[in-house]
Amino acid sequence: MGFFSTVRQGRKDDAELGKGLWRRAHDRFTRGLDRYHQVLEGVEDEALYAELVDVANELSAASVRVRRICVEAQRRAPSDGMNVPGALAGVHRCLSTAGNSLATTAEAAAMLRLAVGPVPNGASSVRRRAESVLEQVSDAERRLAETAGDDRVSG
Repeated sequence: MGFFSTVRQGRKDDAELGKGLWRRAHDRFTRGLDRYHQVLEGVEDEALYAELVDVANELSAASVRVRRICVEAQRRAPSDGMNVPGALAGVHRCLSTAGNSLATTAEAAAMLRLAVGPVPNGASSVRRRAESVLEQVSDAERRLAETAGDDRVSG
């Protein structure tokens, strides 16, 4: 991404996500996903790489959902600070947990990459952690929909 496209994206993010809590939740998830992709670059075992790429694709799809949740949450409860709005506290908690879980997913993938020799069922621990991330994102969507009385943000 070039300088001007980075500036444009930053402005779009400011407009859609604000500069507070929803932006931080979104950015944390994005950083975790970037880290996961960085770990992938060093995987030499082709079978393990293929498994980890499948997980990466699922997590990348979830990042679109996280952005949608954060944009809608910012629309409903604008935030330029770190105060969690009561009605959306559950949504924020789920997003925060998803970001943390994504970081541990990247960590698990890094441990596999650094392992000496084959690791039986190695990618299963990464997959389990990724499934937890996806569940937390789904829970955030559900909680956001419940606060609106509809499912406009579910996806």
